[in-house]
Amino acid sequence: MSSDLLIAFEEYLSVTKALDTLTVSSYLGDLKQLESFTNKLLIKLDTTDILAFLASFDNKRTLNRKLSSINTFFAFCHRQDFTHEKVKIPMAKVPKNLPKYLSLNEIIKGLERIDRSTPAGLRDYALILFLYASGCRISEALSTQREDVLDGWLKIRFAKGEKERVVPLAPVAVEALEAYLAKRSMASSYLWLNYRGGPLSRISAYKTVKKYLGVSPHVLRHSFASSLIIGGADLRVVQELLGHSSLETTQIYTHIQKQNLAETMQNFHPLG
Repeated sequence: MSSDLLIAFEEYLSVTKALDTLTVSSYLGDLKQLESFTNKLLIKLDTTDILAFLASFDNKRTLNRKLSSINTFFAFCHRQDFTHEKVKIPMAKVPKNLPKYLSLNEIIKGLERIDRSTPAGLRDYALILFLYASGCRISEALSTQREDVLDGWLKIRFAKGEKERVVPLAPVAVEALEAYLAKRSMASSYLWLNYRGGPLSRISAYKTVKKYLGVSPHVLRHSFASSLIIGGADLRVVQELLGHSSLETTQIYTHIQKQNLAETMQNFHPLG
């Protein structure tokens, strides 16, 4: 019974919810872990069983991820009349930490360290500008093909949750990309290549950004969003550019906006 339920749930997540394969796999993994922990069929579990399982996790973010999988599964079962009672356990409160981000000056200083006399240097320079100018995830950047950049616009086809979006690219990022492609000797439909001509890996991209900026590629995504928010951009526009399905996910950046307002008051108001 449990395996049939999981197959139905997997189809629901993949088809109805249109979640990406990695997220679906994560949901199913959490549920199988729960079943293994309790040594019961999922359909036979009660709230006490679930709480005992959740009590084994100290990290609140991990706990909430497990809980999200469990609540989504039992809500699905209730809608399909597999269960009479709808199980719903509240999420743990997690402090909203400000996402780490870099200022434009910090990024420029890192870019100045790159030797652009070599093809590898041109690629690294263009990649960092591309990530900061587009706000895309590293997986989206590495999946980008040449035809996806047209007239200063980037089409992100391989987005999280299989949602396609289009974002504008700053001219300086487009110029850096064109300079890199003009010097690249290897033919490929992909933008970012390694020295053998194959698609650049996530590890190599991580090492590149870490080498020059001291952070992960994802920090450039936060830096993109933070720059827009501090500049006064509407939160819903930032949501659209980042590809967030929910505005709630984007709202973490409002803390940066408040922080920036407070710093402005302290620096410029006579009572600051």
